[in-house]
Amino acid sequence: MQFDKPATTNPIDRLKVVGQPVHRIDGQLKATGRAKYAYEWHDPNVPYVYGYPVGAAIAKGHIVSMDVSAAKEAPGVLAVVTALDVGERKKGKFNTAKLFGGSEIQHYHQAVAVVVAETFEQARAAAALVRVEYAEEIGAFDLKDAMKTAIKPKDVGGAPPDTAVGDFDGAFKAAPVSFDATYTTPDQSHSMMEPHASIAVWDGEALTIWTSAQMIDWWRSDLATTLDVEKEKIHLMSPFIGGGFGGKLFLRADAVLAAFGAKAARRPVKVALPRPFMVNNTTHRPATIQRVRIAAEHTGKITAIGHESWSGDLPGGQLETAAMQTRLLYAGENRMTAMRLATLDLAEGNAMRAPGEAPGMMALEIAMDEMAEKLDIDPVEFRIINDTQVDPEKPERPFSHRDLVSCLRLGAERFGWSDRGRPASRREGNWLIGLGVAAAFRNNLLVPSAARVRLDHEGVITVETDMTDIGTGSYTIIAQTAAEMMGVPIEKVVVRLGDSRFPVSAGSGGQFGANCSTTGVYAACVKLREAIAQKLGFNSEDATFENGEVRSGNRSVPLAEAAGSEGLAGEDTVEWAKLADSHQQSTFGAHFVEVGVDIATGESRIRRMLAVCAAGRILNPITARSQVVGAMTMGVGSALSEELAVDVGRGFFVNHDLAGYEVPVHADIPHQEVIFMDETDPYSSPMKAKGIAELGLCGVSAAIANAIYNATGVRVREYPITLDKLIGGLPDVT
Repeated sequence: MQFDKPATTNPIDRLKVVGQPVHRIDGQLKATGRAKYAYEWHDPNVPYVYGYPVGAAIAKGHIVSMDVSAAKEAPGVLAVVTALDVGERKKGKFNTAKLFGGSEIQHYHQAVAVVVAETFEQARAAAALVRVEYAEEIGAFDLKDAMKTAIKPKDVGGAPPDTAVGDFDGAFKAAPVSFDATYTTPDQSHSMMEPHASIAVWDGEALTIWTSAQMIDWWRSDLATTLDVEKEKIHLMSPFIGGGFGGKLFLRADAVLAAFGAKAARRPVKVALPRPFMVNNTTHRPATIQRVRIAAEHTGKITAIGHESWSGDLPGGQLETAAMQTRLLYAGENRMTAMRLATLDLAEGNAMRAPGEAPGMMALEIAMDEMAEKLDIDPVEFRIINDTQVDPEKPERPFSHRDLVSCLRLGAERFGWSDRGRPASRREGNWLIGLGVAAAFRNNLLVPSAARVRLDHEGVITVETDMTDIGTGSYTIIAQTAAEMMGVPIEKVVVRLGDSRFPVSAGSGGQFGANCSTTGVYAACVKLREAIAQKLGFNSEDATFENGEVRSGNRSVPLAEAAGSEGLAGEDTVEWAKLADSHQQSTFGAHFVEVGVDIATGESRIRRMLAVCAAGRILNPITARSQVVGAMTMGVGSALSEELAVDVGRGFFVNHDLAGYEVPVHADIPHQEVIFMDETDPYSSPMKAKGIAELGLCGVSAAIANAIYNATGVRVREYPITLDKLIGGLPDVT
């Protein structure tokens, strides 16, 4: 199906199932422990063994030699496979660093060996016996130093790294009011609950692998490249995933090590990366240094806005695109954005929930507050004054649907924004109280997605697509889509996901998964409806699918009867045309936060949070709310505690476990409220939906920072906002 013109009325608009608060159809499996995650697949008749990784003890250099003799002689050991054994390997398309193979060391904890033994404990003990001699080289590990030699990339995912409209420098200098500040965001870890884990089983030259992957086809393709086998000989499955946040978008070392280990041991091998490996071996959100400049008239109208950002990655890596949202979010005739990439020899920097916008909004939305204060204009009103209904860099290109203003106004009313006082003016006992706001923004991405839909002789609809469910509710919204399209109750729909034998979907990532994957199912259902109508001699355009029947004119046939003994099927792929070129597609929102800051210690506590989201049709308000509150919680961590501490001498993240890398827990998160604006966007898809999962994060941390400033009068521009950065500027204790 080619989606090349705005959607008109279609079966989804009935909203009998889609848009309804349907509880997760996989919820009982998860609540009772019957949902099998990658490491949990187990056949009592299969003799599984265990692999344990060995990681590089240096950040840059080469392996001189490896002594594995003691490891091989250890109890229970079946095989030891080293990077030297497998030799140089082609790197997958989506990997910056190689995952295994060869003598070069690109970052700390890069996999250099895997030990396979009868038990996990034996494998772990033997792995400690592997001796590696390195030739260490000097590396670059400090972004502040490396930014001096940062380069301008050729492009950023097809977009230019720099943009300019009008005369930014001239307008900035001439403006009656201007603002210029630099902000920093730290390296951050995905820290998902389920570790990176895989089970590999060889049958001759065919490989079956259970793993935890957000993107089935990407992993399968890159694994075939790394192993140097035909892609068609790899069967990859990820039916349930315990969180990813972007950390499982791309092939990781656990799958590669399991495959090599299973080949060498001639046994099915399980490999799970220990938590320190998840931090230093896999990907992370790169740190940024950002400079934001804003100039405006006394009325609050922005006349110039500029955003520059620096981030780092391994050679051949990519930018953290922190200035991208500034190209679209606010009006202003004179504009400038620039992004630079420094070379760092840390673990690979790559996508983490809302890459680009999440750290970019952490800076921009503080700067907007600081500018509002300088103008003596309410921060909500300042943002409303500078709303735009067109792409500010290309005014001829309107937004397909944009309602940021309503989000801000409704949020302000519901949150009691009018009670916000001047900085450090409100106190309850030992707590200084403050309110903060930030806009929310995330682009709507469109990715091709396919599905297959079957109808059997019992009237059951089975959906097959390699789409994944990373805890987001994919099973449920896909079932809702098929039920709506085929006119059956959701109980008559079976959804099968996460299997490379199924049609290739959009996958889970970038906030595109829900809209794109359900559209793929929509397209497949259209094909199935046509097949049913053709078999029955109906005109497919006139046929109505409702209550488990298909009806045309005076004739009505149960779907079970229409399917016959052999059943019917429909399969299709949604392809996206040029609608996104003529109309900018984005999602919007507003975050409001109330904090309390202890006047004596500087400890900051969240008191309440509100998110107002405008993201097209909400396919399921229950699962959508879960996504937003989860994102809001992640924003609390980004604002107050999450920071990977870099040992700039040795080149690794020191706090590489959940004891040292602090994520929010239940006690940190009080009342959270989510409001969805009632809207549809026909330019987005036949579902008229957009993404929501990353919008819920973008802006949260800045709203917290702004609330802390309102509470204390202390402005912090370096995340996370820990008490040591506040305590020196707090009001006197009285």
